[in-house]
Amino acid sequence: MLRRSIAKLGTGIFTISMGCGALASDQASAPDKATGVQISQLTNRLRIEINGKLFTEYYFSEEAARPYYYPVLGPDQLPMTRNWPMKSPPDEEHDHPHHRSLWYGHILVNGQDFWDEQKKFGRILHEGFDKIESGAESGVIKSHDNWVAPGGNVVCTDDRTFRVYNTGSTKERLFDFEITLHASEGDLTFGDNKDGAMAIRLAETMRLKGPKGRPGQGHIVTSTGARNEDTWGNRADWCDYYGPVEGKTVGVAIFDHPQNPRHPTWWHVRDYGLFAANPFGRHDFEKLEDKSAGNLTVPAGKSITFRYRFYIHEGNDKEAKVAEKYAEYATKGSN
Repeated sequence: MLRRSIAKLGTGIFTISMGCGALASDQASAPDKATGVQISQLTNRLRIEINGKLFTEYYFSEEAARPYYYPVLGPDQLPMTRNWPMKSPPDEEHDHPHHRSLWYGHILVNGQDFWDEQKKFGRILHEGFDKIESGAESGVIKSHDNWVAPGGNVVCTDDRTFRVYNTGSTKERLFDFEITLHASEGDLTFGDNKDGAMAIRLAETMRLKGPKGRPGQGHIVTSTGARNEDTWGNRADWCDYYGPVEGKTVGVAIFDHPQNPRHPTWWHVRDYGLFAANPFGRHDFEKLEDKSAGNLTVPAGKSITFRYRFYIHEGNDKEAKVAEKYAEYATKGSN
């Protein structure tokens, strides 16, 4: 396997070395900072701005157990995810320290834990960037990682693409996340467990049940029509979680790509704000006796790809036309 690395040459200009020559982004294609999607590299993260305003930052250093995005800002720059554990605000519950804003992981990968950050857990370690590209209509980050067990052995590798769009509206945010997991070290088994995989931990005020015993003001709905408590373990094309942030109703919808393995996925969506698409937790979600019913094995040397779209919106699912947005995604697919 070729070693790949990235070196910053200047603001917005990167060279990607793949062991045999170099590729450079076109400086002229980088948009003005006040327009389009601008991605810039800081010491331990990438900063992503849309039309001159912060959208999110991608943390990829080894300080955390796996890469994550924080903050995630939605309509009118409202915070869509909680601050803990990145910060310690007094009005948030300090539970589940591994729920870092927006991330990808799973608790059983060849028997290793790539979900928690307590006791013995594996780390998803950033290996390098293959592409960092700003643009008037969209920005793209392509990277690759090693999934490393507590003992130091690599369990598998991944390639991931994050593409964020400039929709031209301050009332919505739209981005795609694609991950290809490679059985690079032998057979790769994702074990049947509810704790995974494409996940976000929402702002405390959006919760179905509020923090510290307070009433919740959030709502959850899936494409099947399931609502609130009935959505957990439900299989559906999409799921939307909405509620108030700073007095305005906003929501996050996650779309499961029609070509994903085991589509439509199961939803590990909790009343306390955890929201995840998990294609591996069948025995938990369907209450089956066989605890391996949801196992998924990728043969050695092969790979598997999952694609998701996040639609961050103003209003509830009807006002935001979530179903119509999903239909458009399902027809055109992700880029």
